[in-house]
Amino acid sequence: MSEPQWIWQCDRTIPSETAAGRQILDEVLQQLKAHHWVPHDIFSVHLAMHEALVNAIMHGNRLAADKRVHVSCRLSPELVHIEIADEGAGFSPNCVPDPTDPDRLESPNGRGVMLMKAFMSQVDYNDRGNRVVLQKRRNEQDGPLPPGNP
Repeated sequence: MSEPQWIWQCDRTIPSETAAGRQILDEVLQQLKAHHWVPHDIFSVHLAMHEALVNAIMHGNRLAADKRVHVSCRLSPELVHIEIADEGAGFSPNCVPDPTDPDRLESPNGRGVMLMKAFMSQVDYNDRGNRVVLQKRRNEQDGPLPPGNP
């Protein structure tokens, strides 16, 4: 498989603040809209990226002012590729309890990993568990619009 032709990309290092996470998320969503991704795919990316940013800022870096979150985004006509890394100790995503387990239904935590996997085409973590790669393939039936179409 050939390397995607990236039509937009950004690399940012942001402080461990939710407002900074919202800014980069908004930038990615604007690009998806500008490149005519359908609302369902935009919603999927929004939800998964928001969860990953919150996890990095709040759980990974624990809102520490001296720690940063590194965000790398790539967009092709068919794929969005997002990498989010924090400076925390990491975790094992396979050890996160199943939030659909009847004993966990009332727990407010633990749904982010499940949601990311449900809404993205691919979700991968590094061995340390402090870096996640999110990929979303554009729904084939909703492919890019031909040039000149708004």
